[in-house]
Amino acid sequence: MLGEGPIWYGDLLYWVDIDSCRVWISEPEVDRHRMIQLDRKVGTVVPRESGGLVVALADGFAFLDPETEELLPIGDPEAGFATRFNDGKCDPAGRFWAGTMATDGTSCAGSLYVLDRDLQIHRRLSGVSCSNGICWSLDAETMYYIDTPTRQVAAFDYDLKTGTISRRRPVIAIDKANGSPDGMTMDANGNLWIALWGGWGVVCYDPRTGLLKERIEVPASRVTACAFGGEKLDQLFITTARVGLADDEEPEAGGLFVADVGVRGLPATTFSG
Repeated sequence: MLGEGPIWYGDLLYWVDIDSCRVWISEPEVDRHRMIQLDRKVGTVVPRESGGLVVALADGFAFLDPETEELLPIGDPEAGFATRFNDGKCDPAGRFWAGTMATDGTSCAGSLYVLDRDLQIHRRLSGVSCSNGICWSLDAETMYYIDTPTRQVAAFDYDLKTGTISRRRPVIAIDKANGSPDGMTMDANGNLWIALWGGWGVVCYDPRTGLLKERIEVPASRVTACAFGGEKLDQLFITTARVGLADDEEPEAGGLFVADVGVRGLPATTFSG
């Protein structure tokens, strides 16, 4: 229903179906897919360096054991609020960043958090409407971030030592006619690949110039996120959604797609806490 958060680690692709409360573990080379059914919505998933997974749920961060399928809560920074976690990823130092959004769509009700390696949770940004794509420049001195309704990719100066951000500024703007920016990833050349909700595709931009470099068409309108994977990290895996569509609309919506885009991505960073 609402695919999100793809991340390639080892020879597996991890991703989530938010509304169906599911974590998927896929082996695309052999077309094998395993599903872990949870009892609450899950916004994103990342591998943990010491083993297992970390998830951002409707009610906070938690460890997930993929063998026993058991959850171990870490903490909920918005307990009692009508919000849930959405997309997120780990920074190059192994901290887990993820943001929230209001469950009823209220604007500016969410925040962006970081789960540090000591398992402390810190708010880094407030007034967020729909927290989505996040990644870091090749030198780790810039963080790129999407709050979807802004239709922008924002850049922040990034302090890798402390995990703090400063000097927010827009670097990419997406025209309304092309959809809304959702999840994103970075390739080995430092370019951003951005999923377009309502835009039937993924676009590649150079964040240093703000110029569009490429567009990949997807046979579904609600494109949610993307991640490089495969043995050579040269395949782009793309998640989509069919939430809000009638049963007879867009038969391939909600599917997981893969595209050969001619460039390589970066190895995933795991949570080191």
